[in-house]
Amino acid sequence: MSAIPIDTGRREQVAAALRARLPERSVLSDPEDTRPYECDGLAAYRQLPMIVTLPSNEDEVLAILNVCRELNVPIVPRGAGTGLSGGALPILDGVVISTARLNRIVRVDAYARTAIVQPGVRNLAISEACAQYGLYYAPDPSSQIACTIGGNVAENSGGVHCLKYGLTVHNVLRVRVATIDGEIIELGSEALDAPGLDLLAVFIGSEGMLGIVTEVTVKLVPKPATAQVIMASFDDVVTGGDAVASVIAAGIIPAGLEMMDRMSVRMVEPFVKAGYDTDAAAILLCEADGTALEVAEEIERMTRVLRSAGATAIAVSQSEAERMRFWSGRKNAFPAAGRISPDYYCMDGTIPRKKLAQVLTGIEEMERTFGLRCSNVFHAGDGNLHPLILFDANQPGEFERAEAFGAAILALCVEVGGTITGEHGVGMEKINSMCVQFGRKELDMFLAVKRAFDVPMLLNPDKAIPTPHRCAEFGKMHVTKGALPFADLPRF
Repeated sequence: MSAIPIDTGRREQVAAALRARLPERSVLSDPEDTRPYECDGLAAYRQLPMIVTLPSNEDEVLAILNVCRELNVPIVPRGAGTGLSGGALPILDGVVISTARLNRIVRVDAYARTAIVQPGVRNLAISEACAQYGLYYAPDPSSQIACTIGGNVAENSGGVHCLKYGLTVHNVLRVRVATIDGEIIELGSEALDAPGLDLLAVFIGSEGMLGIVTEVTVKLVPKPATAQVIMASFDDVVTGGDAVASVIAAGIIPAGLEMMDRMSVRMVEPFVKAGYDTDAAAILLCEADGTALEVAEEIERMTRVLRSAGATAIAVSQSEAERMRFWSGRKNAFPAAGRISPDYYCMDGTIPRKKLAQVLTGIEEMERTFGLRCSNVFHAGDGNLHPLILFDANQPGEFERAEAFGAAILALCVEVGGTITGEHGVGMEKINSMCVQFGRKELDMFLAVKRAFDVPMLLNPDKAIPTPHRCAEFGKMHVTKGALPFADLPRF
């Protein structure tokens, strides 16, 4: 996606208004200063920001919102920029609000098992800050060393341990939010419940379209006494996929249950040396945590289920170092893709667990259809897929084929009863796929919620929720089972 020129006159006007209310160092308008913000982790889509703001406190956030509302300037919130769906992609005539300087851990309450943090605090830093109390923050995205809690709230991020401990929405008690009207509201509560509608669940995962997070209260959980990981090998991806359903059907909820196919294993092992079985068609990583007795019992139960499900080999971590090494391979799957491909396109869809084998087989067929390789690594226990489509952007047409491949995977996810995203968000990447999953009435309801928070429609506009016109245009080009979606919309 090529960059579009910025109206320099408009930029000077907005920059002057912002500098009148903010410190000089909080407003960036020179192209060389704003270029690092032109994309997030979905680097194929780029747009140079008109202006980037870096507020240091809540009052400065409110000042930015007031200026943008008065001048009718669109706003794109940005955390660490690790998102993979283009949610932080700048808008041509808009302002980026980076929360990087709002990075203070306000308070850790070991008795209540909570932490109050600003949105720019890194995910892993929360666990580091409360480790002395034997506590940690459970959601652990692969980017946890860099991603921030504000971005986690925006995308409802998960991680390898979300099967047992839940997504961001299950681990956040309260958020403090700056609205487009220049007001501060609090959603949720540090108590067990909050009065009124459950707007906290509405806000988490809203991708910066409803307000700007200025403070978050998260739940902390006790660090397990011990943990072990099983690495189970399978000679067929279908068998491996079925084994995932077997583990859950046996009434076992592992702390983590991840799957990697042969291509992902072979690209990761030389990079990390995790000890993976490179001869296997697929491996499962199954973790048990708790007391030593609980872990021993669960490891034994999972081993029996996996052998019955067709595992050809099973290895169990014998030390904490080995357990971390097993997980390091899974968490480094994305950067390891660079060893075997110039570029990769990471998708994110969620399906019923019992459909894993069917979808993996479908993806294999799509590899032949689109002429591109796909490495599969995902949160198998949740049915949350992360196919890595490998391509070379220097080859004409390959990125377009990768996009079409990704859209086809998401359409298959919807067809089998799943969704187009599990934790990466919709952003710009999946906005057309929203037209596949939802009807006009549902999309209108989503827009109504946004308007309730953001009447001028300035917060991250044109992201996540497609317009009827976009769905009509997308429908012209995509036919599913002989029928065009949104047949009630006009065709052009």
